[in-house]
Amino acid sequence: MSPKKSSKPLKYRAIWISDVHLGYKGCKAEYLLDFLRSTETEYLFLVGDIIDIWSMKRTMFWPQAHNNVIRMILGKAKHNTKVIYIPGNHDEEFRAYSGIVFGNVEIHSEYTYESLDGRRIHMLHGDKYDSMMQCSRFIEFIGNLSYDFILYANRLLDKARRRLGFPFWSLAKYVKNNIKNAMAHIRKFENIVAADAKKRGYDMVVCGHIHHADIRLIDGVVYCNDGDWIEHCTALVEQLDGTIELIHWSDKQHAVKSDSEALPEFPQVA
Repeated sequence: MSPKKSSKPLKYRAIWISDVHLGYKGCKAEYLLDFLRSTETEYLFLVGDIIDIWSMKRTMFWPQAHNNVIRMILGKAKHNTKVIYIPGNHDEEFRAYSGIVFGNVEIHSEYTYESLDGRRIHMLHGDKYDSMMQCSRFIEFIGNLSYDFILYANRLLDKARRRLGFPFWSLAKYVKNNIKNAMAHIRKFENIVAADAKKRGYDMVVCGHIHHADIRLIDGVVYCNDGDWIEHCTALVEQLDGTIELIHWSDKQHAVKSDSEALPEFPQVA
């Protein structure tokens, strides 16, 4: 069962989502569709891996719910929402169209956005930083067959939990959080992304790619990862007052702050 919609939509200045993986069996398109129906925003940023072309090359999978997500996004783009699409590695074919507007959706390889308080926010998917990291054998293994197996097991577990009236619980997140090497890999990725943003003069950076939603202040730069719609059903949002936070979309409640605290205060600019 999808979340019960509120009578009034939740309104934001900006929404960031990534790693939806439409075309992949693990995609929670119904949750995302409910989220999109239940929200209104001035800006919608699609931060990569929206369509999983890699997966569809292996096995063609495209149910109606996945088609409905695309239609909903295009509909928002036609009605007062500026939609920016930043392709990731799973939909990298679309990078060839950077700078093109398709169906009112702008395609960019990277993008800079100014927050309500005038801070410069850099956006990119994040896969380019993989070349700066040496993954352990375990991480490489998790990233291939074991990751798919965990997600398959999670789908079976989720069905059982929903029959018993329990909300969605991420087995993949539990595995990541309880294996030292996995968390070390995530922290290294976050530090590299933040360091590059600082070098380029940004106050904040938003990315996806690693399926680990978080907001952290790293050496004066606010690092934000908007998570995914396979394991966590998370989005990053900028409230109408400029507050930026992570929300989780579950079958029990609408907007719930993540384990991270609200966005740390930006350093004052002289």
